[in-house]
Amino acid sequence: MARFIDELKRTHTCGTLRGTDEDNEVVLFGWVANRRDHGNLIFVDLRDREGITQIVFDPEANAAAHQKAEALRSEWVIGVRGKVKGRGEQFSQKENKMVSAANPNLPTGEVEVEVLELEVFNKSETPPFDLSERSTAGEDVRLAHRYLDLRRPPLQDALRTRSAIAHATRNFLSDEGATEVETPFLVKYTPGGARNFLVPSRMHAGKFYALAESPQLFKQMLMCAGFERYFQIVRCFRDEDGRLDRQPEFTQIDIECSFINQDDLFTLIEGLVGAIWSEASGIDLTKLYPGDADHPAGFPKFPRMNFEESMTKYGNDKPDLRFGMEHTDITQIIVDHDGGGVPFWEPIAKKFKDGTYRKDLPSEIIKVMVVPASGNLSRKDAEALEKMAKSMGAGGLARAKMAADGTWTQSPLNKMMTPEMRIAINEACGAKDGDLILFQSGRTSVVHTVMANLRIHLGKKLGLIPESGHGGEWNFLWVVNPPLFEYDEDKKEWAAAHHAFTRPHDECVDMIESDPGNVLCYRYDLVLNGFEIGGGSIRLHDPEVQKKVFAALGIGDEEAQEKFGFLLDALKFGAPPHGGIALGLDRLAMLLSGRESLRDVIAFPKTQRAVDIMSDAPTLVSNEQVSDLHIEIVQPAADADE
Repeated sequence: MARFIDELKRTHTCGTLRGTDEDNEVVLFGWVANRRDHGNLIFVDLRDREGITQIVFDPEANAAAHQKAEALRSEWVIGVRGKVKGRGEQFSQKENKMVSAANPNLPTGEVEVEVLELEVFNKSETPPFDLSERSTAGEDVRLAHRYLDLRRPPLQDALRTRSAIAHATRNFLSDEGATEVETPFLVKYTPGGARNFLVPSRMHAGKFYALAESPQLFKQMLMCAGFERYFQIVRCFRDEDGRLDRQPEFTQIDIECSFINQDDLFTLIEGLVGAIWSEASGIDLTKLYPGDADHPAGFPKFPRMNFEESMTKYGNDKPDLRFGMEHTDITQIIVDHDGGGVPFWEPIAKKFKDGTYRKDLPSEIIKVMVVPASGNLSRKDAEALEKMAKSMGAGGLARAKMAADGTWTQSPLNKMMTPEMRIAINEACGAKDGDLILFQSGRTSVVHTVMANLRIHLGKKLGLIPESGHGGEWNFLWVVNPPLFEYDEDKKEWAAAHHAFTRPHDECVDMIESDPGNVLCYRYDLVLNGFEIGGGSIRLHDPEVQKKVFAALGIGDEEAQEKFGFLLDALKFGAPPHGGIALGLDRLAMLLSGRESLRDVIAFPKTQRAVDIMSDAPTLVSNEQVSDLHIEIVQPAADADE
């Protein structure tokens, strides 16, 4: 090995040789991806992180290397010295003539390396699964041997995309005058939207740290400290149930700026996203989203949509704009027609008519969505949609098929509904001959959720968007002006929709105590293809308005000081106007690389049950370790019975 590592240095990677390199002597290192013994000649596909080069062992070129090559097997680590040669020609039985032996599917396919010297650095046992790009091994098997799975080109490409995102972020934000500052992981527990991981303190018996779910409070204090522009590529921790786009530990691009308004922050982030797309994928977003004369050159400018419009048309605040099939809210039509003869809609109409409808109570709405006739949905398909709706908490899914004369078929609604209301609904949703109209009514939150998920499901089923990946389309959107408060239907009280330090619109300040449900704020989400890739807000820095917000949330001075005291104290000493955002680096990498799961863009991820199969974490610890932490382990009842 000393000759190869000490004397013979690598001259090229396995993805760089081309026809222009013919007759050059090269040194390559890598793994045996494939070996083919053609009798006199032995061919090996040599792989490293940059690609594959075919190498050939010919006894006439070097008998000793050829003899050693007879033992080579998959995933052995080797080094070779050899001469680059063109692939030449070979006889094609299919075409009955000599054809080029070049492989058009490989960037290095014009050439091969005739090996003059071979060194085996390390042998390998037979891998437990195929390491090719098209491996069909189950995820659990691959996660258990993640160090092997990471040799596969798709995962290496995804992690390199992730690296490019981080590189572009640091370059862009540093050039924009931001300072990278690290904040603590071990922090004080403060109540928030996500469950924290708790860490017992050995030195302070009975006390716990929390793993930071975000640097929110610290970055605001950095603004109070006068840093003006801060960023951090930071690890965050949330003890939540797993999903394809969620992990217990994840990475944010965290940003906070002073002396800015919402428009200023949007411009900065649009420039950052443009820089990321340019470096990670070579795409110039300014061609898709050109800015106006007032926008900085080279910065894309993304469209904006009010939160209320997003919820009305798409049922959520992260709409996928790659296809249509918008929802239509027909609640007012139902009210105007006193239910239109439909018994289960009449109570909703009555609430609006007699004034008993209140925004701060579990509200009810009625929505429709039109599935185009080109979708050719069968009765069985429609029944499957209803089953899906019920699984999300709906009582059912009414439907009607539009006839050429505007009447409805295949629907019990047609028998009970007044013709006048049917005509009004047809006009409102724009249904045409052969279209299928889907109806959902009931509690607002359930209706939005059901219709939003049905829309995405149908978009994929009808081929309007790909099952996974971007499909070559990038639909960015800022969702703006949401409510500051949301009503907790279980606790029967108002809660902060984002957090208690979000700045309300100036014209809404006087409504905080009297009409909290209609208070809008400077909170925003950046959405891409139906995924939220970033979210943040302009912060509250006025102590008087902050007191009003706390009062609306039922938080008194003493409780506020107990929960947020160190931030409130900092805000007393000349806090500048400020705001920020956090972008999900994992999610950006997932979308840019066209992967389906966050696990594909994290080097060593957890399963949906928050388990690391490879290292077997979490695991039991000794009684001595537990004793040092001054805590006692109480087994769940099911385990105690075993």
